Amino acid sequence: MNDGKMNLNNVEAEYMDIANKSAWPIVYQKIGRECQSYPYTCMEAKKPQNKRLNRYRDVNPYDHSRVILKRFEKDYINANFVKMDRANRKYILTQGPLGSTVGHFWLMVWEQNSRAILMLNKIIEKNEIKCHWYWPHGVGDQHKMVLSDVKLIVEQISEEDCSYYSTRVFRIFDMESSEDREVIQFHYTTWPDFGVPSSPIAFLNFLQKVRLSGALESNVGPAVVHCSAGIGRSGTFCLVDSCLVIIEKEGLDSVNIQQILLEMRKDRMGLIQTPDQLRFSYQAIIEGAKRFNPDWKEEKKMEESVYSAVADDIEEEAPPPPPPRAESLTRAPARPLPAIPTSASLGNLNFSATTETSSSDEGPPTPPVRDSPTPASSADDEDDEPIEPSPESETTETLRRRRTRELAERVSAIKRRARNAERWHSIKRLKSEENPRS
Repeated sequence: MNDGKMNLNNVEAEYMDIANKSAWPIVYQKIGRECQSYPYTCMEAKKPQNKRLNRYRDVNPYDHSRVILKRFEKDYINANFVKMDRANRKYILTQGPLGSTVGHFWLMVWEQNSRAILMLNKIIEKNEIKCHWYWPHGVGDQHKMVLSDVKLIVEQISEEDCSYYSTRVFRIFDMESSEDREVIQFHYTTWPDFGVPSSPIAFLNFLQKVRLSGALESNVGPAVVHCSAGIGRSGTFCLVDSCLVIIEKEGLDSVNIQQILLEMRKDRMGLIQTPDQLRFSYQAIIEGAKRFNPDWKEEKKMEESVYSAVADDIEEEAPPPPPPRAESLTRAPARPLPAIPTSASLGNLNFSATTETSSSDEGPPTPPVRDSPTPASSADDEDDEPIEPSPESETTETLRRRRTRELAERVSAIKRRARNAERWHSIKRLKSEENPRS
């Protein structure tokens, strides 16, 4: 890594350049044109007996990287191995199972020794079935699924609701070998079709949860990642995860996001389906490079400790009592209210303040830090006549004031960032009210 310091200039500069030019559709189309020259075929997917096993006629697995079922009369499933050797990552990307392919799906999980299923879609979206319900409908032996065609039994052991995603643990029993294995499903329930999560922070928390399970490590089988088609949301997840691993291993300067996406598209067609998903990938990688970096965590702890020290060390002046009722109705405020921000001011805000941290599915937003009076940094600001310090205490008094002033400056910077974030959310609310979504 680059001497342990985070240098986001390259990736952030590329992101800001594309964003300022509103060029996400252009960049996305450029990637698509480069992929058109790939020489890979999809002959197996187009065979008459396999066509009905594809959820979408235009999303087919490449022949050279497709997953092959070993102990079934038909070896075909719409799934590909997607490898990123630089990150030491290997995934299986597949479509949401059809009713006729549920057994094939679980057989693939079993044969590939996968320890996790990452489901990034809902069963029904926009009044359309996007995926068959392929797991038991309840916990316990009475709800187990017996898949006679592939000789497997699937039982759900537990389920946990984590606000915007759920986790379920399954036990797979193989009737041929009498062996069993546990598999965990991470189900992201608030990621819209052809859309992006409401917040990079929420997505990164989900990714961290998956990582901590060990399901993405090289000593177990590849995790099975699916949405509806197995290319848009699934591609976004794998791109962000792989890029962050490479950053952790090689440093941020080594990452070319577009080239990594082109490399992954050599294993499965069409990964990342919209310019918005590409833009979100950049945002999540930039934010994740900070959050997953130990130096960033230490800086965050230091900032919080400084804020706490200032609060303990400086006694802030109490606010004045409210004026009498009649006076409050007639007297103008001490300072004018801030002007309503215009859309032109959006470009002046820092990227770190553009992260949307709340949605109806993720609970209430974190309240911003309220402004408070800046503590006095010297006795000159007080109305009373200053007291002459004794010669013995002059040096100590000077050091104390300098320390207080430095701490106050740090707090002012923290509050300024909080105000920027609060102002950004106000602009977002105004914009959403002016242009309500259909």
